[in-house]
Amino acid sequence: MPRVSVLLPARNAAATLDVALASLRRQTWSDWECVLVDDGSTDATGRAAAAVAALDPRVTVISTPPRGLVAALGTGLERCRGEYIARMDADDLMRRDRLALQVAALDRDPRLAAVGAHVRFFPRAGMSDGLRAYECWLNSVDSPARVRTEAFVESPVAHPTLLVRRSVLSASGYRDRGWPEDYDLLLRLLAAGHEIGVVPRRLLGWRDGPARLTRTHPAYGLARITACKASFLADGFLAGGERYLLWGHGGTGRALARVLRGHGKHPSHVIEVHAGRLGNVIHGAPVVPPAALVDLPRLPLVASVAGEAARSEIRAFLATLGWIETRDFVCAA
Repeated sequence: MPRVSVLLPARNAAATLDVALASLRRQTWSDWECVLVDDGSTDATGRAAAAVAALDPRVTVISTPPRGLVAALGTGLERCRGEYIARMDADDLMRRDRLALQVAALDRDPRLAAVGAHVRFFPRAGMSDGLRAYECWLNSVDSPARVRTEAFVESPVAHPTLLVRRSVLSASGYRDRGWPEDYDLLLRLLAAGHEIGVVPRRLLGWRDGPARLTRTHPAYGLARITACKASFLADGFLAGGERYLLWGHGGTGRALARVLRGHGKHPSHVIEVHAGRLGNVIHGAPVVPPAALVDLPRLPLVASVAGEAARSEIRAFLATLGWIETRDFVCAA
């Protein structure tokens, strides 16, 4: 039995699959199998995968009709035999020591259910400022505590970097809820009490481009990500009552509050620094400045603002009031 199973779904990935598999075969950790699920490709993906499998018996190819990513992940997961399961996509590149470093991290700390790693987007030419900022934020997450702190900002671990204990992933599985399956998995693992660590090294080259599923499929759009956050907040952090405090009523705050209303969650007050909003009443919630928090009931607080600088300022202010992060408030960009 290999210690590591690499779960790799692919559809119409002939242009990138060879180099992705080459990066896997270069790993300094050699005790692995690769379960490659060809999800109904109409290009040469199947032939490229079969050619590599003929050279390396550690690669197993499963061909299925086109059923979608979640189904492909489920099919591959059933065939994985390793103690640990590593995710990879067919257009990404592993650094040579990725598996070795992540296996060592899980071996070293049995409290961890999974570990991720830092990433480097490529190609760098034409890379937007927004993507650079996202890469910087992802690579600032370096501990289980930071994973929990940042969990409702965006997914704080790039899914193709994940190495998970098979017992944990098999029990959780992947599901299709109409929002990102990787973010859904991470939030479910955290809600179940699992700890997720990060190897603070850039161990994956994460390819960006206009054809990425995250750019083309509606399940990965902002509205569906907000729906995912709201569902987990309503069932977890806000499960104790109908009322909460909302910090921020810009675009992100309005969108989140709207979806939370559908879950029966309503802000008692809106905290704002925007002078034009102070003194208004929004859906029955008075808009008040941050200083008013000292006189308000101690309700769960959701800070929904865009930008790491703004979130840092909110955290610093709440720290002066003695609020305890992940217990009394969460940041949800």
